[in-house]
Amino acid sequence: MSKLVTIERFIFDNQPEYAKGDLTNLLYDIALAAKIISHKTNRAGLQDILGRAGAVNIQGEEQQKLDVFADQTIFRICDHPGRLCVMASEEQDNVLHIPDQYEKGRYALVYDPLDGSSNIDVNVSIGTIFGVYRYKEWELRGRKEDVLQPPRDLVAAGYILYGSSTMMVYSTGQGVHGFTLDPELGEFLLSHELMRLPEPPAYYSVNDAYFNRWEPEIQSYMRWLQGYAGVGDIAAPSLSGRYIGSLVADFHRNLLRGGIYMYPAEKQKPDGKIRLLYEAGPLAFLIDQAGGYASTGREAILDMTPTELHQRVPVFIGNRSLVEKVEAFVRKEQPIRL
Repeated sequence: MSKLVTIERFIFDNQPEYAKGDLTNLLYDIALAAKIISHKTNRAGLQDILGRAGAVNIQGEEQQKLDVFADQTIFRICDHPGRLCVMASEEQDNVLHIPDQYEKGRYALVYDPLDGSSNIDVNVSIGTIFGVYRYKEWELRGRKEDVLQPPRDLVAAGYILYGSSTMMVYSTGQGVHGFTLDPELGEFLLSHELMRLPEPPAYYSVNDAYFNRWEPEIQSYMRWLQGYAGVGDIAAPSLSGRYIGSLVADFHRNLLRGGIYMYPAEKQKPDGKIRLLYEAGPLAFLIDQAGGYASTGREAILDMTPTELHQRVPVFIGNRSLVEKVEAFVRKEQPIRL
């Protein structure tokens, strides 16, 4: 019988000495929130949780009931143990301060409580994304500046995928590790240790219905991916197109099989759609730890410093060779043939 390793045991055994304490316990708090959200997700159709909540979030998107539940669950689990100085949620206008009656901690948490929520009502996989930073100034209670840091400064990042099984994948800068929730035991068990992007890659993931909205360089890159003759200086790898429309699910598949996920900017929306702080940054940290690369097409996402909480960026993320090829097209080092 293979050895069963719980996420609590793995986190504790694999943290450096300085992080054995608040960071270890914070990751386990997030795992607990994931169990609760997973339980509600699996029973959503039975408990009047599916459907719209009747509110609109800061992004101008109509909130789903499960969105609100997930957001509140993460905040309420993490607001009082004394591990955090501040939080920021994709669903909230401003940073979330730790209530005055609770001790302030040394870390700052950013999170998208339920990414892909437009897929909830049609029972497609959805996910939670999170990142953890160290505080900037201990003397202060917790500020926006504590979360507006470049993704390269993250001390931990990860996601939870609510699919046919629930998985939590995270990194603290020592590789990427995946855990699958055993519903009978109520525990996340180690299932994927030291995850690495395979070569050659297998998939590209993009909503190509938006092709005509992209700049010519990105259109040409897409043609290269699809193997059109005469586009690019070398032949494209043989890839299959796979697109779910749920960022965590698309990212997770490509992490396991290799490939690239793309959400390019549009001619009328040059800033892109993916949120730097809550989505692109944490996933860029993870992909780097798995041997890959994340870019806007012009610069490495890991090195971008957010200037606002809900800043958006174009995203190209996956196997390094595929992402660097995007940058070559954007720099016009490749022939543009549509």
